[in-house]
Amino acid sequence: MAENNITQSYENWNENVVNKTLSRFPEQKADYTLDSGMELKRLYTPLDADLDYETDLGFPGQYPFTRGVQPTMYRGRHWTMRMYAGFATAEESNKRYRYLLEQGTSGLSVAFDLPTQMGYDSDDAISMGEVGKVGVAIDSLADMEILFDGIPLDKVSTSMTINAPAAILLAMYIAVAEKQGVTPDKLNGTIQNDILKEYVARGTYIFPVKPSMRLITNIFEYCSKEVPKWNTISISGYHIREAGATAVQEVAFTLADGIAYVQAAIDAGQNVDDFAPRLSFFFNAHNNLLEEVAKYRAARRLWAKIMKERFGAKDPKSWQLKFHTQTAGCTLTAQQPDNNIVRVAIQTLAAVLGGTQSLHTNSRDEALALPTEESVMIALRTQQIVANESGVADTIDPLAGSYVVESLTNSIEVEATALIKKIDDLGGAPSAIEKGFIQQEIMDAAYKYQKDIEDGSKVIVGLNKYQVKEAPPKGLLRVDPVVEEMQKSKISELKAKRDNSAVADALARLREVCLSSGNVMPQILAAVRVYATLGEICGVMREVFGEYR
Repeated sequence: MAENNITQSYENWNENVVNKTLSRFPEQKADYTLDSGMELKRLYTPLDADLDYETDLGFPGQYPFTRGVQPTMYRGRHWTMRMYAGFATAEESNKRYRYLLEQGTSGLSVAFDLPTQMGYDSDDAISMGEVGKVGVAIDSLADMEILFDGIPLDKVSTSMTINAPAAILLAMYIAVAEKQGVTPDKLNGTIQNDILKEYVARGTYIFPVKPSMRLITNIFEYCSKEVPKWNTISISGYHIREAGATAVQEVAFTLADGIAYVQAAIDAGQNVDDFAPRLSFFFNAHNNLLEEVAKYRAARRLWAKIMKERFGAKDPKSWQLKFHTQTAGCTLTAQQPDNNIVRVAIQTLAAVLGGTQSLHTNSRDEALALPTEESVMIALRTQQIVANESGVADTIDPLAGSYVVESLTNSIEVEATALIKKIDDLGGAPSAIEKGFIQQEIMDAAYKYQKDIEDGSKVIVGLNKYQVKEAPPKGLLRVDPVVEEMQKSKISELKAKRDNSAVADALARLREVCLSSGNVMPQILAAVRVYATLGEICGVMREVFGEYR
């Protein structure tokens, strides 16, 4: 049908069919605007999906990767089902990891407690009351050995959600592998290692921006030579979205951070094609299925253009945006928590239809506490049902060609590009963060989202509509306060039996490297091997680099 014919037919349909229907049955909402501010039209036609197939879509595994980074996608193998877990002690978390592997997970994802994320040992006064609460407490290589006891590190892929002290936890992982007889070149996994989003959305930073960026580029350089299969960063939009950003902002701010990391590595003398293939991303999966699918497709296409055109990368692997997805914790409700199973299923579909490489599904009770084993199994089974029963994994990019999905993909790319341009004009992501631009954008979006919930224009089932009287929840997982005392005892015993002179020497050499322009990774690894604690290593770097305020 010619363009003019579609236009004329649409106008006739709108006037003669829709308007008559609206006079009898008004639409349920006066405003169908998405959280990003984009209007969701009543109907989409070929006129809305304005694209050139070869240029804008292409084929899976080929530039610009709109349709996916793998030629056969899930027909080759399913995404990595990676359940985020960790609580209390290394012993308790090791039991959970073994349970998850028995239930069919294909990768591990480590949650660390707050002191570990902030670079403090469990016996530090500042750690009081937080040890083992939101993740596992890791104070030294001894804890890491227990955490992965009986888990062959050459057979599993491990993701670690750690940022400011990422170099130290990676060094511990390498050292555990060595003790298992596994060389670094055999290791597969990811460290989050994304400090920029910590300054705007999460808060577990330690050092100022400049030394933090140095640590990240040191990891890029070290792993490109020593741990070549390791994803050296997971540039994270997840926490940006959890803080209140829209889908467009999630794409724009995440890719802007990615641009900053690539530029920092190039400025440090690294060749873009040496490190770019090991960059990875981490996105949120929210409830609006169509917008989320379009978001992932737009992000892939935009990153391919950035790497090829802006940075001149030559290796096609450098153009690929590979990403892990986690379902949206901020959408889960404490009210009627079983409803969260449905929300997670929708978000799982969005991630899979959008072409994720890896996925964690949240559990129904996470708005109340750390998840129980039963809840975790339901969350994992959700992925397995989508993978094996829904049929959506049996063909590549099944929503391609949908007028609404292609239109939203184009719109999100255009809007995100405009936001990245604003950040570039402010001097790049670090400068935009220092000026408060990104923080203010997120705060404004979060305020609007909350306001829409409070005035009822956005319905959250069980929260502001369809409420019921509920009994207090039972059977929630609680971390025993005795965990803190156990960790303190472990540290005391470790310091009594290790070679403390070797530790002092290793920390002294680490201080020298930090004061120079050398790569810190080899010396961090040396300190880890002699059982220097996380807090001791971070303490040296705090002295040299200072702390971000």
